[in-house]
Amino acid sequence: MTHRPSAPPSEAPRRLFVPLHTLRFYWRVWGVSLAALRAFRLRGLFVVAAVSLGIAALTVIVAALDGANRRADEITASFGPDALFILGGDLSTRAVGQRFQTLTWQDVDAIRRSLPGVYLVVPMQSMRDHTLRYGNRNWSVGSTIGTSAHYGASWNWPLTEGRDLTDADVERGARVCLLGNIPARELFGTESPVGKTVYLQKIPFTVVGTLSERGMAGGGGNQDDRVIIPLTTMAQRFGIDRKYFRALRIKFQDVSRMDANIANLESLLRHMHGIREGQPNDFTILSAQEVRKFLSMIKGGLAVFLGITAFAAILVGGFVLANLFYLSVSERTREIGLRRAMGASQGAILVQFLLEAVALTLVGAVAGMFLGLAMGQALSRLGLIEIRLSWQVFSYALMAATAVGLVFGLRPARHAAGLDPIRALRGDE
Repeated sequence: MTHRPSAPPSEAPRRLFVPLHTLRFYWRVWGVSLAALRAFRLRGLFVVAAVSLGIAALTVIVAALDGANRRADEITASFGPDALFILGGDLSTRAVGQRFQTLTWQDVDAIRRSLPGVYLVVPMQSMRDHTLRYGNRNWSVGSTIGTSAHYGASWNWPLTEGRDLTDADVERGARVCLLGNIPARELFGTESPVGKTVYLQKIPFTVVGTLSERGMAGGGGNQDDRVIIPLTTMAQRFGIDRKYFRALRIKFQDVSRMDANIANLESLLRHMHGIREGQPNDFTILSAQEVRKFLSMIKGGLAVFLGITAFAAILVGGFVLANLFYLSVSERTREIGLRRAMGASQGAILVQFLLEAVALTLVGAVAGMFLGLAMGQALSRLGLIEIRLSWQVFSYALMAATAVGLVFGLRPARHAAGLDPIRALRGDE
């Protein structure tokens, strides 16, 4: 049996460990760099401020995109992969004079009878800015929704207490309602509203249930600021069109056949509305995939806008660093010449200036992250974006700061390392 010669024992430490003299070299250079940073504190403060603005913008974009991804998942999940939402009018054309009241009760009956796999069809109409009153408390509710039975089930929206609207409520035009989380809280506080009477535009309604909290919707509105009443009651009491309504919510049993369900629904509605071949639809069908696509477009636009802003801010911070370091080199020529005369190598001078640059940008990164998070929280409170913290925020900020320090600090550092020691000592450089 032959044995392979083993590697010399001295090779292993060289492969596994950094030599001690290298560590000492970097430690000494780091000490010199810290002394230089303390000596030029004001200049370093300008670099930190410039870099922190760019990192703040980067922090906002990463946190906002993480928040947008989470919100997109929540909206898509609440929409439901087994559901379709149909609106009157073709939203893709925006034709002048286009009718948006095109969906009728005949459409509802035809879908329930003829469309395969359907188990829930819920028509909807809406009104805005009505006053809701309980006792001496008033609330201007964001939207009043007229609908049929099973509204909560159709939107995968659990009730915190009480019951949903029923077929009996719709058939007799009952004055009953569901309250969203916001009007329930504003009118009743911690008291249960179920069974109480509220007044919607001076018309009494009995609260039969409350919807759970869902949060902000697309466009900045709040889904929880609503009251739900039977569609027939809305037609009788508020004078809306009895024949047409604005939207339909449809749920199917087989999620795997959603493409076929969409095609069947479109064909049925075109037939019901007498639309000839080649003519555009007078309705719009939205699915979970369409919602996801729309949200991705918004997210992409947000990424481009904030990305350009962050890149520009980081670029400005890099130029400020480069210019101030060139100025620093010109003011420290005698220091550099003295160090070279005492035996410091060009590599030591290069490393020293790079360490100074990276140290300043890392401090700027930490300051920028706090500034960016504060900006993000302010925008989140205004309802403009949703912020989500993750490890990516910190890792991207630190990597960007390190890159700025190395890229924009390299040329000043090379210039300092290339100075002639004699001329530098005389101050001729």
